[in-house]
Amino acid sequence: MKIIKHIPNSITSLNLFSGCVGLYFVMLGRLEYASMMIFLAAVFDFFDGFAARLLHVKSDIGKELDSLADVVSFGVLPGFILFSMMNSSNVECLGNCHSTKLLPFIAFFIPVFSALRLAKFNLDTRQTSSFIGLPTPANAILIASFPLIALQESSLVPFNHLALAGLLYNPYLLAGYSIIFSYLLVSPIPLFALKFDSYGFKKNQYRYIFLLSSLLLLICFGLSGIPLVIAFYLLFSIIEQVY
Repeated sequence: MKIIKHIPNSITSLNLFSGCVGLYFVMLGRLEYASMMIFLAAVFDFFDGFAARLLHVKSDIGKELDSLADVVSFGVLPGFILFSMMNSSNVECLGNCHSTKLLPFIAFFIPVFSALRLAKFNLDTRQTSSFIGLPTPANAILIASFPLIALQESSLVPFNHLALAGLLYNPYLLAGYSIIFSYLLVSPIPLFALKFDSYGFKKNQYRYIFLLSSLLLLICFGLSGIPLVIAFYLLFSIIEQVY
């Protein structure tokens, strides 16, 4: 029994370990591998809570450890990915884009507001079955998709500023993304969680429609469907609140 109670925290530690490995890949300039570490961390983040509920071993330490791991894997790591993308763009288009050397540092709004969002989540009793503000894993997964989409696109078409890959590395667009999504992390917007108290369609219709739409988008567009999935998540959450 003593070993069993440590299983969820061990899985959470793997989440944190994945985030640290991801930072190592950012330092190597291998953003595609760093992005994969975010996806792996998200898997561990799902299963640590699942294991805690299944084994009935929830603890305050587990809750705090989960938030600390999420700050690294879904805050610091995606922030460094954005910084690296913006910084590499800055070097390439210095003469044309008039980008400043300070612009990439806007990417670090993401770790700051992710930490603030997680701190608020731990104290907010309203977020047991739903979220207020964009969850950090959703934001991190969206950022993780950028280098992978760019890599996928650049293998199909020449890398230029008219291609989707070029747009994804545009420093001004990434700076705008950092500001907007930093706000969404701590915004008062209610968003549904993929937790089911019951499985009836009427009570969970927007969750089911979202899951089906997400599956179709990923099948049709592959990695490029991930930004659309996050957009649909925000859209269906807002519609659910209105209706």
